[in-house]
Amino acid sequence: MRNIKLVLAYDGTPYRGFQVQRHGPTIQEVLEQALRELTGEKIRVTPAGRTDAGVHALGQVVNFRTKSSIPPERFAPALSRYLPKDIVIKLSREVPEDFHARYDAIGKVYTYTIYQGPHPSPFLRNYTYFAPRPLDWEGIARGAALLQGRHDFKSFQAAGSAVTNSVRTLSRVELARRGSCFTLTFIGDGFLYHQVRNMVGTLLEVGAGRLEPDDISRILEAGRRECAGPTAPPAGLVLSRVLYP
Repeated sequence: MRNIKLVLAYDGTPYRGFQVQRHGPTIQEVLEQALRELTGEKIRVTPAGRTDAGVHALGQVVNFRTKSSIPPERFAPALSRYLPKDIVIKLSREVPEDFHARYDAIGKVYTYTIYQGPHPSPFLRNYTYFAPRPLDWEGIARGAALLQGRHDFKSFQAAGSAVTNSVRTLSRVELARRGSCFTLTFIGDGFLYHQVRNMVGTLLEVGAGRLEPDDISRILEAGRRECAGPTAPPAGLVLSRVLYP
């Protein structure tokens, strides 16, 4: 059995997330069906992480085991014949037998994009969060800086999560502007369920003046989800890259 790694990009708009579930199509379901059609094998893929419904990826990583004789580098172009155009395999290669897409990852990079304008854009609606009113971006940047470092992010963890250890390290949070789009980039060793969207929702409260930048420190110390802001919508979120040693 060979162990194959894939790097894929996808538009998550029409999918119910990455993981297979009963209701609605998922990225995993479509990818595994394409692998079955290509190889004739029933293959289960292991992802670096599970993206939610409507969340996108530029650098999701999965691995799977196969008996197929297809050259590793040929899986990427060969799978394109069986995949819809909103899922693209960017790279395929053979990796050591013990490689695990999730457990070997040492970090992830997420981006969240906010579109600031007088009216929504029909072209950006599936890939950005629309903010119709002016936001205090300097305040957002100051609040974002307080998220950097090693903290207990329990206040930003989705309610009902079964994860017991909510301590994570955010090595960098960056804010960049391109035209009317503002992008927050989060680089960390791991993320809790809905953590990025909850951090963005809280920073948007700072931008709207309903919270002060220094409130971020208070929210972190509180350790309670109700102290943070609302969960930002999924459309603006992208899993940009998975980091490995």
